[in-house]
Amino acid sequence: MEATFCQSCGMPMTTADQFGTNKEGSANHDYCVYCYKEGAFTEDVTMDEMIDHCAQYLDEFNKESEKQMSKEEAIAQMKQYFPTLKRWKK
Repeated sequence: MEATFCQSCGMPMTTADQFGTNKEGSANHDYCVYCYKEGAFTEDVTMDEMIDHCAQYLDEFNKESEKQMSKEEAIAQMKQYFPTLKRWKK
């Protein structure tokens, strides 16, 4: 399965169990299971709050990446990327 990216947090979704769920229980291919369950977002957060939340997982990201990022670099990159995601587009 080709990775699609959560349109809320940017997480790559590569397996069916990573997709969020719609109200009737079907898979939602726009959002991950952590951001979207039963047809609603799991957290009522701003984009900046989501970026701060995602920055907590930088060590996990760095383990799987060739290029290691500092927290500041990761936050700067997310501040550019997140406005392109469906949930945060204005």
